[in-house]
This record gives sequence, C-alpha cells and structure tokens, in this order.
Amino acid sequence: MFTIPLDDHAQLSSLEPWQAPEFLAHIDRARPLVDPWIPWTSLTTDLASARSTLQRYADLSSSDSGRIYGIWLGGVLVGGVMFTRFDTSSGVCEIGCWLEQAGQGRGLVTRACRALIDWAFTRRGMSRVEWWVASGNTRSIASARRLGMTRDGVLRQRYPYRGLRHDSEVWSVLAQEWPPAEAPAAPEPAPTSGDQAEIDRLMGLFMASFTNTGGRRPDLEIIRELFVPEGRIISNTGNNPVIMDLDAFVEPRQKMLTDGTLTEFSEWEVSQRTEIFGSVAHRFTEYRKSGVRNGEHFEGHGHKTTQFLRTPAGWRMSSMAWDDEPTRLPE
Repeated sequence: MFTIPLDDHAQLSSLEPWQAPEFLAHIDRARPLVDPWIPWTSLTTDLASARSTLQRYADLSSSDSGRIYGIWLGGVLVGGVMFTRFDTSSGVCEIGCWLEQAGQGRGLVTRACRALIDWAFTRRGMSRVEWWVASGNTRSIASARRLGMTRDGVLRQRYPYRGLRHDSEVWSVLAQEWPPAEAPAAPEPAPTSGDQAEIDRLMGLFMASFTNTGGRRPDLEIIRELFVPEGRIISNTGNNPVIMDLDAFVEPRQKMLTDGTLTEFSEWEVSQRTEIFGSVAHRFTEYRKSGVRNGEHFEGHGHKTTQFLRTPAGWRMSSMAWDDEPTRLPE
C-alpha cells in the first residue's frame, strides 16, 4: 500500500474493502457535511453497505476505470479523494473529494487532488481532468478554483435529490495547463497555525461574495464583516488609483450583480502567498474571473494585495488593492 505525505501529520493512501469498519465510522461523522453532495454517502449506512462501496471502487481499480483514496490525519480517516471516472480511451477522467470537519482548514483536499491530477497527466497521459459539482456546493467549487480549473458551464436541473432537481457545474483542467510537480503554479504551503486557516477563510468568503452563477444571489454585505470599519479597497487598473471606503465599493457592485448587468459571474484565487508577522499579515493573490456582462461573455485575471490585522474579534482585512489584466472577450 502506498502512502503520500500531505503535511507533517496527514497522509494519502489507498482505501480498500478491508477498511470498511473504519470507513463507516468516518462516514457517520462526515455525513452531515457530505451527504447532500456525495451520492454513495446516503447509501453507506452499515458495515455491509460500507464494504460494498469500497468493493465497487476496488472493482473499478482492477479495470483501470476508477479509484478511491483516503486522507488520514493523525492516524484517523478524515476524508478522501477519488477518480469517479477514468477513461483512458478518451483521455478524460473525473475526480471528486470529501472531508469531515476535523480535516478542514489544512489544505488537505487541495494537496491530495493535486497528487491525483499530476499522476493522471504525467504518468497516465490523460488529456483532461474534470470536476463535476452541484451549484450549491461552495466548498467544492472553491477547491476547483484553487486547483486552477476553469468552469466550462452549468447543466441546469441535471439530477434529482430529495424531491428537487439540482444544477451541476462542470470544471476542468487540461494537460497543457497543468504545471510539473516541481514547479506548481498554485503553491499552497501547509498552514502552521489557526492564523493561516482564518486568513484563508476570510479571503474565500470575500471571493465567494461576488458569485451569482446558477441563480445564486451574491452577498457583498458580508464584506463589511470581513473588513475593519475603516477599511479601504483600491482599484489600480487605470492611470489613477480609485480609493473606496466599504460603502463606495459594496453598493455599486451589489447593484450590478443583481440587476442583470453582470450575470454568471465568479472570481477565484489561482495562487496565493501569505506572510504573517505577529498581529499583521499580507497576502498576494493571482486570481481569475469570468461572467457575462451586458450579454457578452468575458474572462479576465489579475493580482490583489491584501493586508490583515489581528483584532479583538479575530483577523480582519484592513486594505486591498488590485490590478486587472486586460479583459479577454471570446473570439
């Protein structure tokens, strides 16, 4: 059995039918978080069904058409990643992930998925890795973004779940877009403390607040909670910086994202570097964005620099400045 270290305390390893008791105990802990998104969790309710789930993936592995791996933290199974589909004839595979609460905030899923994607491209010669996700699964969508994937589109009302039909988003990364293992484009060092995890959380909430894909309503009001009241946000994309307080930043963007001017919009980090010095911190981010503006699809990218302060209420953003590359319209 192989083992790949994910950080000083976590490992990625194969998950096999003989581990069904441990797998079932883990799924029982994880069920409240993953049951809406991972189909087999609602069917894995006892030892026999847990063994059946793992046996199905063992059969897929033997036919080279799927695989499942576990993530162990401190010797306890806390999540996993999988090839739900692995089609060597087409050169296309699909990966998925899940995680219980005890494993969150450490970047474990991102690093585990990178290991799988790198293996698919560099060892197996795959051309495309896909990520299928329910439109409401914001954590999974954030993972796709951190992996540098591109959102290809939304399949509306693709599948039923508990009496309602749900949209699916399809994300992907291509072999020519994937960096070699020795020089990843989106490095994510293992957090060394809760400070890193909290700063990651703040930035994730900021980026997600703009999202209005799949009928989701953006919530820019949360930005007032992420920043100190005196916070400043600066656009430096033209000849002169535009310096805004929170009201000047939030209100026009909330309007634009809800009145039909800007639809199917999302923005996500591609790479980041965070430095923490006692009670202050800085994060340099490369990001991408896509959407439909006045009926025209567009894609863009740029860089942000964000400053953080540790306050009595916890970490808060104090300022942010960004510079966009020229927007790319479809040909």
